[in-house]
Amino acid sequence: MLLLVTSIINSLIALFVIVLHYEVLYKLNQIMSVIKHIHARYKVLIAVGVIFIAHIIEIWVFAIAYYLMLKFPNLGKIIGTASDHGSLLDSAYLSFVTFTTVGYGDIVVDGYLRYLTGVEALTGLILITWSA
Repeated sequence: MLLLVTSIINSLIALFVIVLHYEVLYKLNQIMSVIKHIHARYKVLIAVGVIFIAHIIEIWVFAIAYYLMLKFPNLGKIIGTASDHGSLLDSAYLSFVTFTTVGYGDIVVDGYLRYLTGVEALTGLILITWSA
C-alpha cells in the first residue's frame, strides 16, 4: 500500500515539475519572439538565466517533497546527515545532487523515499537536456 501511495505522490511531483518546465519554456519562447530591441546575444543570456531559475525552482519542489515525506517515518529517512533527521537544507542538498545526477553519495535516503530519488534523477536528466 505504501508503495502505491509513494508512486502516486512521485508521479504527481514529476508531472507538476514537467508542466512547470514546459510552461516556462513556452512563455520564454513567446516573450523572446516578441522582443525585437534586444540583441540576439543578450537574448541568449536572458534565456539561460530564466531556464537556470526554472531548474532551481524545480529542484526546490523536489526538496520540499523530500522534507514533507520525511515527516512520515515509515516512508524512509535521510542517512549521512549530521542530525540524522533530515532538515530542509539536507533535503535541498539531496535534491540538487539528485536532480543534476551528480550523486555524491554522502547523504542518501532509504525506504520508499528511494523511489523519489530515482524519479527526480530521471526527471532532472530529461528537463536539463530538454533545456539545451
